[in-house]
Amino acid sequence: MKYFRSHVLVCVDPECLSKGAHAVMDALNDELVATGLIGEVQVLETSRIGGCTNGPEFMVYPEGVHYAGMKVEDIPFLVEEHFLKGRLANKFLVPAKSFSDEELSAPTAKEIRVVLRNCGVIDPENIEDYIAHDGYMALAKVVTEMTPDDVIDVLKRSGLRGRGGAGFPAYLKWTFTKQTPSDIRFVGCNADEGDPGAFMNRRVLESDPHSVVEGMIIAAYTIGARRGYIYCRAEYPIAVQTLNIAINQAKALGLLGENIMGTDFSFDLEVRIGAGAFVCGEETALMNSIEGKRGEPRPRPPFPSVKGLWDKPTNINNVETYANVPQIILKGPEWFASMGTEKSKGTKTFALAGDINHTGLIEVPMGITLREIIFDVGMGIKDNKKFKAIQTGGPMGGCLPEDYLDLPCDYESLVQAGSMMGSGGMIIMDEDTCMVDIARFFMEFTQDESCGKCTPCRVGTNRLLEILTRICNGEGKEGDIEQLEMLCQEIKSNSLCGLGQGAPNPVESTLKHFRAEYEAHIFEKKCPSKVCKALIRYEIIPDNCTGCTVCARNCPVNAISGERRQVHNIDPDLCVRCGICLQVCNFNAIEIV
Repeated sequence: MKYFRSHVLVCVDPECLSKGAHAVMDALNDELVATGLIGEVQVLETSRIGGCTNGPEFMVYPEGVHYAGMKVEDIPFLVEEHFLKGRLANKFLVPAKSFSDEELSAPTAKEIRVVLRNCGVIDPENIEDYIAHDGYMALAKVVTEMTPDDVIDVLKRSGLRGRGGAGFPAYLKWTFTKQTPSDIRFVGCNADEGDPGAFMNRRVLESDPHSVVEGMIIAAYTIGARRGYIYCRAEYPIAVQTLNIAINQAKALGLLGENIMGTDFSFDLEVRIGAGAFVCGEETALMNSIEGKRGEPRPRPPFPSVKGLWDKPTNINNVETYANVPQIILKGPEWFASMGTEKSKGTKTFALAGDINHTGLIEVPMGITLREIIFDVGMGIKDNKKFKAIQTGGPMGGCLPEDYLDLPCDYESLVQAGSMMGSGGMIIMDEDTCMVDIARFFMEFTQDESCGKCTPCRVGTNRLLEILTRICNGEGKEGDIEQLEMLCQEIKSNSLCGLGQGAPNPVESTLKHFRAEYEAHIFEKKCPSKVCKALIRYEIIPDNCTGCTVCARNCPVNAISGERRQVHNIDPDLCVRCGICLQVCNFNAIEIV
């Protein structure tokens, strides 16, 4: 094996690629050749390292130094400073936070990496890198030292719950699948991550695919399955590629296929690509899609553990759930259970998006408060604006106001508050957000993604969207709020699957916590946040207007009139509320009312 004194991991996330990551990588290799360091420094590709907002990004090991914002012309300086002189190239340095073993086990640590432990650390396309970080050691322990019941007992004591959203205890699902009489069983992985702004599963699959493969092999051994499927959305081409590479590498080393590790246990795995339907994140719709059928949910019961793929018992967990399993086996259930809360053990990955300074992927212990996530980990609200709401759980989650900032982030607490954990999406909103418009936006998404199989979801979400659109367009009327509340209850109670049952959550939660905004839209014909175009108008402040004519010259519909050096006027009947005048005015002479 060739040994290198340094490894440079280059982020090839699409955002970094768009900023020239490959060109910078080629320049780095050329410079290493020119300086004679090509045999000492290895350059590798990896998935997202940081936020990618200042890409391309590098991670240099063994130092663990994070660089960003480099251009081709900067490479000679970097090589000279870091690799020849042994000094940090401070102008490209990204401040990094690392944890000691003691900090990693401390219950007060803000970020703890379990699922993301290898992301940005190993080469995802090199199985030897994974093995060097204790990869497949858990599998070896399971197939040589443990019975299936032993594995289930470890999962039970760890408290691991499914990370796909519902939080069902993993050991129970594995037990039900194992105990259902059948000569054939399947293992499925739900990697159909469809929440807008969420990329937890994608990050793991692109950066550490073997952790998921190993977790699935352990699950197969436990329940008695010989075949498994990873259902990954087509929008994740890099994840699909790394998964297939990982599967082929595992087969080549005898970790997949016949007689794994010399035992009589055999298991094979393949990737199935979804066509982008959000509803296929629901496990029964996912199974229909794998079987080549239309992606529609099935009535439950029977549940997949009893009657799943091709009517055989099937265990389905998501990417994050399987990625936890090898670490639990190696480090013990007590280690995992020491993190989190009494009922929600371990850590959880979240994708922070919206009006927050530090967007991106985080991993924190269960039970951390929303305030800590937003203000300690996420670095607070952009532009020093006031926090207004956070939506957890993706498009079907609830919107929680400032009063809930000290709410522990665990399964029970979020559901009790009217939201949900979901797969881990979090959208933070500031004071300028219109909550009626937010409810309309998410209802538009879920209505569009409804498979149409059941009437409550197909028709009910459409009626909700119609009412919300009317309200945002200034056409709301008395009784609309009561109509929304009634429809929400009917849709939740009678829809076939989780999409329909959860679709009303954004509407219900905004009605509960921001009812005054709905009333202002309906009865006062005003949008308090000045977002809904039909309920706002642009006016010129006479005392500030200099008559420079910039606004009039840039107005696309000629709605602004006035002579040079005279106060101008905006015709509300012609104005289309595009906001261009507000952007180009240099004297703060235009306001939204």
